[in-house]
Amino acid sequence: MNLPIEQPRVLLVEDDPTLLRVLSDTFAARHFRVATAVDGETAIDIGLKQRFDIIVLDVMLPLVNGYEICRYLRAEGVETPIIFLTAKSEESDILLGLGLGGDDYLAKPFSIKELLARIEAILRRAGNNVEPTAATALKFGEFELDQFSHKLRKGDGTPVKLSPKEYDLLAFLIQHKGEALSRQRIMDSVWGFDSRVTFRSIDRFVTTLRKKIETDSGQHIETIREFGYRFKI
Repeated sequence: MNLPIEQPRVLLVEDDPTLLRVLSDTFAARHFRVATAVDGETAIDIGLKQRFDIIVLDVMLPLVNGYEICRYLRAEGVETPIIFLTAKSEESDILLGLGLGGDDYLAKPFSIKELLARIEAILRRAGNNVEPTAATALKFGEFELDQFSHKLRKGDGTPVKLSPKEYDLLAFLIQHKGEALSRQRIMDSVWGFDSRVTFRSIDRFVTTLRKKIETDSGQHIETIREFGYRFKI
C-alpha cells in the first residue's frame, strides 16, 4: 500500500449543520483537505473554481438541489466523482442521480465507515494515488499512535492492544488535542451521527483508554465536568 503523495480534496455540500460538522471532522481527521457549502449556489461556485478529488453532495439543498448541481457541473466539464447523500432511497431517485453523472448514492441514515469506504473505492477507480486513511504517527508522552497501521506503541516499540473503537476514540482525541470536546461531538465524530451509543458508553471507553495510556488519572485525558474531555498537549 502506497503512502499518499498529497492530501485528497473533498467538497462537502450539506445544509444540516450537525451532519456537516461530523463529516468535516471525520474527513479532516483522515487528512482530507475539506471545503464546505450549505446551499446549491455556493456549491456550484466552489465546484467550478476549485479542483477536488471527490464531491459529497446532499440532494435536498436550499436554492439549487443536488441533482441540478450535478447536472450543471457535468455540463461545464467538471468530471470530479460525486457521491449523493439523501433521505430519498427509491430506485427512481437513485437512477436519476446516477443518470445525471453521479458516481454513487448513499441513503440517510448511513454509516460513516461505509461512506469512507465508498470514497476510497471511487478514488482508487479514478486512479488517484492517494490513501485517505493513511497518516503520519501521532506522538504523546511515551506513546506513538501509528495511523497507517492502526497500532499504538510505547517508546520502546512495545505494542499496546486497542480495540477498533478505542483506536478511533484515541485518534480523534489526539487530533483535537487542546480542544474542549463535548460528549456529543465525540459521539457524533467517532461513532457516527446515527449511532445508538450513550454518553455513559463514551465514559466507559475513556476509562478503559486511561488504564492503557496513563499512570495517573487525567495525565493525558482531562475530564471537563458536565461537558466532555480534553486531550492535554
